[in-house]
Amino acid sequence: MANKLEITLTRSVIGRPQDQRTTVETLGLKKLHQTVVHEDNAAIRGMINKVAHLVTVKEQ
Repeated sequence: MANKLEITLTRSVIGRPQDQRTTVETLGLKKLHQTVVHEDNAAIRGMINKVAHLVTVKEQ
């Protein structure tokens, strides 16, 4: 596994269920095409899996 993950919001959360919106916000993403870097761990991977259709992930 990589040490860090670059997560970018690539699709809008408009019209998505509240739990998906909350997950995106918890990841630290507020705007479209915003990128955040997180440590690679099971909790972050679980959040990414929940909103995989909205984000792109690049391993560093």
